[in-house]
Amino acid sequence: MSTQRVYILLALCVLFWSANFIIGRYIGSDVEPLELAFFRWIFVVILLIPSFFIIDIKKVISIFKKNFILLSFLSLLGITLFNTLLYIALQTTTATNALLINSIVPILILVLSFFILKTRISKMQTFGILLSTFGVVFLVLKGNILNIFTIEFTTGDMWVLSSSLAWATYSVVVKFKPKELTHLELFVTVVYVGTFLFLIPWYLYQGYTLEREVNILKNNWHFFVYVSVFPSLLSYYFWHNGIHRIGAEKTGQFTHLMPIFGSIQAFLFLGETLKYYHIIGAIFIAIGIYLSLFIKKKILE
Repeated sequence: MSTQRVYILLALCVLFWSANFIIGRYIGSDVEPLELAFFRWIFVVILLIPSFFIIDIKKVISIFKKNFILLSFLSLLGITLFNTLLYIALQTTTATNALLINSIVPILILVLSFFILKTRISKMQTFGILLSTFGVVFLVLKGNILNIFTIEFTTGDMWVLSSSLAWATYSVVVKFKPKELTHLELFVTVVYVGTFLFLIPWYLYQGYTLEREVNILKNNWHFFVYVSVFPSLLSYYFWHNGIHRIGAEKTGQFTHLMPIFGSIQAFLFLGETLKYYHIIGAIFIAIGIYLSLFIKKKILE
């Protein structure tokens, strides 16, 4: 596979992820966040059934028993919490806001790597973290420092930050995954454990009626198919193929296309517009991420 093709697939990966934000916002008035998360992963569970003929199920079960706490924690973060918290956020904040705030994930990964993996952070990276943090705060406060005294408008933005923190934690902790598990085996494990052990009990606890769920499935099945096939299965393959072909560092840079793709889609399908604080906040976030991740010379040291 040529490098150019890898780049195209990674761009598609990020495009699919961005559309997931748009769909979460678009159907948020009809489908509750937990229902969207439930149907998304139930569809993925069904689509992954053929993988049982490829992976070594006995080996996976044995490894899961030996690493129950770690793999359950990864399943809770990556499957149950990350997407559900995002869908909750999209009920009270715009897709544009969510996409821009979510761009702080690389910085969160860097900070968590420092505390969990003991990865060293340079002064340049620290400066970048401060700039990105300022950008997020500026965005959340909608460019007005006086908004810090009111909390109602920040509800959805805080849910996005919680979702981003869950994904960043998953991305760091996954480095401790059992080496015996392939990427496919790990994906199957976290999907099934996250869905059956955590998501389904949470879903059943809500007491949704069968009639309601049948109607929701009938009216929104095409959205469920999309978020199951594209942001879940295909994006997972494209992302890990990129890591294998060009390395994790270059692959990670493609996440910064999400605000661009997402903002365009939010404008086309949701009628959202970019405000001045979106642009200014995005600039600070982008500069901070660039300084933190891509500048090799430690100018400030």
